[in-house]
Amino acid sequence: MRKLIKSRSELDLDQPNIEDYLPIASIPIPSQRLTLCDLLDISPTLTEAAGAIVDDTFTRCFKSNPPEPWNWNIYLFPIWCVGVAVRYFILFPARVLILTLGWIIFLSLYFPLHFCLNSHHKLRKTFEVGTDSILSLQFRNNSFTFRQTFVTAEVTSGIDLQFLCCIMDWGYKVFVANHTSMIDFIILEQMTAFAVIMQKHPGWVGLLQSTILEGVGCIWFNRSEAKDREIISRKLREHVVGADNNPLLIFPEGTCVNNQYTVMFKKGAFELGCTVCPIAIKYNKIFVDAFWNSRKQSFTTHLLQLMTSWAVVCDVWYMEPQTLKHGETAIDFAERVRDMISVRAGLKKVPWDGYLKYSRPSPKHIERKQQSFAESILERLKKE
Repeated sequence: MRKLIKSRSELDLDQPNIEDYLPIASIPIPSQRLTLCDLLDISPTLTEAAGAIVDDTFTRCFKSNPPEPWNWNIYLFPIWCVGVAVRYFILFPARVLILTLGWIIFLSLYFPLHFCLNSHHKLRKTFEVGTDSILSLQFRNNSFTFRQTFVTAEVTSGIDLQFLCCIMDWGYKVFVANHTSMIDFIILEQMTAFAVIMQKHPGWVGLLQSTILEGVGCIWFNRSEAKDREIISRKLREHVVGADNNPLLIFPEGTCVNNQYTVMFKKGAFELGCTVCPIAIKYNKIFVDAFWNSRKQSFTTHLLQLMTSWAVVCDVWYMEPQTLKHGETAIDFAERVRDMISVRAGLKKVPWDGYLKYSRPSPKHIERKQQSFAESILERLKKE
């Protein structure tokens, strides 16, 4: 029986070779190894998708860059451990203690005087402006270190005293700056009590917005509400017209960017018909990355990250005020100011709308892409 049973290899040898009975021209020649270019040539849609993945400048604007490891060394690791102990067990408790004492003193003075001066509107407003500046000062003294530079057309570094006097006089109504974190407002608040345009936040930040910051004249909005744009536009115009109102601080990007790029500026701040003062903010990442990725962490977590670092170091440049030129649109004006801020702070410009961070592509746009891909595949099949 065993002799009758053949192995699989012997059976394969017994099978006829079909290629011996076919003409040579009909035998397909195996093609060379496919490359990525050959694969992308199948459809322009695939080429566009691959290009978007390789050169994804949009995602880079909102990506936190982790620090490069330097401590995994037998000589540096003990120093790093000592630094962690100092930051978490000495600096952080001291900052929390100072911040707590400051809040207790602030609240014990703010609310009693706020209600006592309810009938004296002008006096109460002056008091609220002063207390808000003190509140920002104690936040800054806990973990923030910054250097301010006033720049005019003639002066590229240092402080121009005449320009400093003009800025301190606050004859201008609108100030615009690039946006990295909510602490931008805290840092800039050291100069004067700005009325900031800000997204309405939940939790303790929202409580702070609706009570203490309300007295400065801040304007809140909600991105999910379509009607808020018209309301905010009307409030901005009313605020600029008011003689006694605090100067406006606007972050025209509309969202936090990682301080390496600048996204498109919204034109609302540049169509108010008034002078705009650009402010450039550049954070030094030697100690900590100050970028707040609101999609991944709360502001409380972000604040704890900053307070457990050695310091938050940044440069602030107040540049020459700009006005709308003859024949210039609000969009062109916004781009010109964005160019100034990008060059001064060393940031890269990208042609993206920051609000795309909070939205998905529309169904119509997806359907058009699907239709284009289907048509390219059908055309290729017809050719074959």
